[in-house]
Amino acid sequence: MTHILAIDQGTTSSRAILFDADMKITATAQEEFPQHFPDSGWVEHDPGDLWSTTAGTCRAAVEKAGLGPDDITAIGITNQRETVVVWDRNTGKPVYNAIVWQDRRTAEYCRELREAGHDKMITARTGLLADPYFSATKLKWILDNIEGARDSAAKGDLLFGTVDTFLIWKLTGGARHVTDATNAARTSLYDIHKGRWSTTICELFDIPLNMLPEVCDCAADFGTTRPDLFGRPVPILGVAGDQQAATIGQACFEPGMLKSTYGTGCFALLNTGDTAVTSENRLLTTIAYQFDGKPTYALEGSIFIAGAVVQWLRDGLQIIREASETHPLAEKADPNQSVVLVPAFVGLGAPYWNAECRGAIYGLTRSSGPAEFAKAALESVGYQTRDLLEAMKADWQGEGAGSTLRVDGGMSASDWAMQFLSDIIGAPVDRPEVLETTALGVAWLAGQRAGLYPDIKGFADSWRLERTFSPKMDEADRDAKYGNWQRAVKSTLAY
Repeated sequence: MTHILAIDQGTTSSRAILFDADMKITATAQEEFPQHFPDSGWVEHDPGDLWSTTAGTCRAAVEKAGLGPDDITAIGITNQRETVVVWDRNTGKPVYNAIVWQDRRTAEYCRELREAGHDKMITARTGLLADPYFSATKLKWILDNIEGARDSAAKGDLLFGTVDTFLIWKLTGGARHVTDATNAARTSLYDIHKGRWSTTICELFDIPLNMLPEVCDCAADFGTTRPDLFGRPVPILGVAGDQQAATIGQACFEPGMLKSTYGTGCFALLNTGDTAVTSENRLLTTIAYQFDGKPTYALEGSIFIAGAVVQWLRDGLQIIREASETHPLAEKADPNQSVVLVPAFVGLGAPYWNAECRGAIYGLTRSSGPAEFAKAALESVGYQTRDLLEAMKADWQGEGAGSTLRVDGGMSASDWAMQFLSDIIGAPVDRPEVLETTALGVAWLAGQRAGLYPDIKGFADSWRLERTFSPKMDEADRDAKYGNWQRAVKSTLAY
């Protein structure tokens, strides 16, 4: 048994990646699934798609690697966070589609929570805000709007889970209803200081405690798979939400270390050690990882649209056929045009937290075309990242905070995008040899617990730099461009 199977269930696709005993990738399989948009600002997934693509890619990766049942030591799972699934514990059938983290249907209810003064209590216990982004209000919406759901929940017939919980339940044949501390910390139902579900918040949202899963460390016994899935029962030994998994995969184990992941959205996490820092700049306080019952905390900034802006260029505007075309197209843009795109397609995340605003483009001329749109789309990710880093520096003055940014995720493969990122934040950007840091993080969690991989120090020592991007833009240009961005955001919020 010399391989770890990492399941990476994301917002637009499911992936399975096999890592060998040296933590090198042996095989990968990926499958996209449909996105459902039943109303403005609503985003849903069919839970059946989440499961079928996960199971399918696992089988495909194992077959591609030519492995047998005895070759897989353990499984690690990482997942899109905050997305909500509710299913019947007896039949396994979901009562509604999965409501995705991007979904904004509970914006009005969150406004009512803030007006009633409940937001301060929620933040004090969970480190989060009263915002549709998090799981609790999505779960409440399902219970309130799906016929019979609330009665069934009261009887103990319904189970709630983030995607990791749903997948574990399916993988184990319904034997385990569990999650890890990082996913629990994103629900707005979990007290990150006391390490348990908050009865006060559950009562506020009218959510039965019997719906909620058991919370474990990131490296723990999450159960074993059904024998028919892989030819024998395989233990699930590591779980972390995608951004925390990337933090682990980037070996950001020391306070002050900072990483940013560029997937569908963009998420920057700053390790603050055993101190849960309360943000004065509308960042989130969250759990970075938890070992042996002890949480390590982080400040997090969340951007809803990063890689998704490239999907918009492809599927919405249809000015590219493949994501890889974006960067060469951006290089052709007219340098004399200052087109700014604010990609608030589902509202703005940190540090603005406005669920109602929508996207806007500024500075268009008659000669603005696909190249200028592509450049503005990529630059918007750099601008949003600077927003997060400015807020983090204001909140936490610890040693090394923000001095270097470690990056990963699909967009980090673009030299053009990463150079602009370094230019606009005015700091080095380090790209590792292994860009699949999210999957690597949970692979290490599972492999370390299984005894296949090294301890935390050994893993940190194994991190390897592929390239550093250093800022080349002069300070005056940097400040002018960022000033244009800030004016654009202000105008978008006002509209």
